[in-house]
Amino acid sequence: MKLNYRRTVFIGMAFLSICAFWQMYDNIIPLILKNTFHLGETVTGAIMAADNVLALFLLPLFGSLSDRTHTRIGRRTPFILTGTGLSFIFLLLLSAANQKANVIFFITALFFVLLSMGLYRSPAVALMPDLTPKPLRSKGNAVINLMGAVGGVYALIMIRLLVGSGTTPDYFPLFLSIGLLMLCCVILLFLTIPEQKLVAQMTVESVEDESKPGATAELPREVKRSLLFILLSVALWYIAYNAVTTAFSRYATHVWGLENGGYANCLMVATVAAIISYIPIGSLSSSIGRKRTILIGVALLTFCYLCASFYTSYHVSMNLFFGIIGFAWAAINVNSFPMVVEISANGDVGKYTGYYYTFSMAAQVITPILSGFLLEHVSYRTLFPYAVVFSILSFCTMLMVKHGDSKPEKKGSMLENFDVDD
Repeated sequence: MKLNYRRTVFIGMAFLSICAFWQMYDNIIPLILKNTFHLGETVTGAIMAADNVLALFLLPLFGSLSDRTHTRIGRRTPFILTGTGLSFIFLLLLSAANQKANVIFFITALFFVLLSMGLYRSPAVALMPDLTPKPLRSKGNAVINLMGAVGGVYALIMIRLLVGSGTTPDYFPLFLSIGLLMLCCVILLFLTIPEQKLVAQMTVESVEDESKPGATAELPREVKRSLLFILLSVALWYIAYNAVTTAFSRYATHVWGLENGGYANCLMVATVAAIISYIPIGSLSSSIGRKRTILIGVALLTFCYLCASFYTSYHVSMNLFFGIIGFAWAAINVNSFPMVVEISANGDVGKYTGYYYTFSMAAQVITPILSGFLLEHVSYRTLFPYAVVFSILSFCTMLMVKHGDSKPEKKGSMLENFDVDD
């Protein structure tokens, strides 16, 4: 049995568009809130946390709804088509609201674009396992994640090329480029992935695994303790990392004096470094285990945040630190989710997967508000020290994890090392 790479690439088009949107959103929306509408950092942080608050409710809701949907074009495709179309419309309305400097119009359009993205994110992610046999889902997920990385890089390139000078540039060309990419992706998916037909084909070809006895047995106390500590670690390093990614565009322009989307260079270095790091990280994890690899990643992340806190202006050497940040974040992400799955081997895997995303997304709700308060009322220079503190805390909690660290077997192919959601 072999993975249909061509089909998986087209399935990944939806995820590519999603990642492109969120890369643009995290970088540009804070700048608009600050420079166009002159909102304080605390309020900006609260608005930036709204997508994660909505996601806590929208992702399981629409994922469940798509499970129960039956149409001629499939279960997931209607949500993907509708969500992408609505997102494109409200994305253009965001640009119009920014040009008119109408804050009510902007916040309303922002709410609806977030609602539209939430409408199809879960169905889009669910499409790959729907159409991929169980033994091949690891390879399929690797392809999907690579597609997402391509979307993120595309958005950073467009930011670098299309964002003009000044504090209030015209963002319409950028928003249009992201919107058109989203439309092209979903059209390609619709034309190449006949979901209903492929699901019927999968029903014939796939052999589902039988449920294992004792799958819902209660976890031993010491295993629960390890699970709690790794979930706390997930929350803490997301609090550190998301604070930097959410506020970096404002920090780079305010503290380092970067203009014309110049901050995108650092983020692009980190993204590309993460992409090319997955294979050596997979090999490293096979040799020394997941926990040690995560600890190395957290230590490197802390070191880079600490070094960045001493820069009062941009220097080209910052790109080296952002390259290390990309490697470190990949080392953490590649291994943390599989550790949770390993710990929950005797329980309900789906439920514990929910725990993982609850902790990571809750962290992303808290940190823009907390870090934004410090940026506004103390100093912009608090950003990297803030990240250092929470990274150190995540290192300490990760040291307390005693389970879930079975050394992974060598991958069957190089591509499988890219998989981050075993």
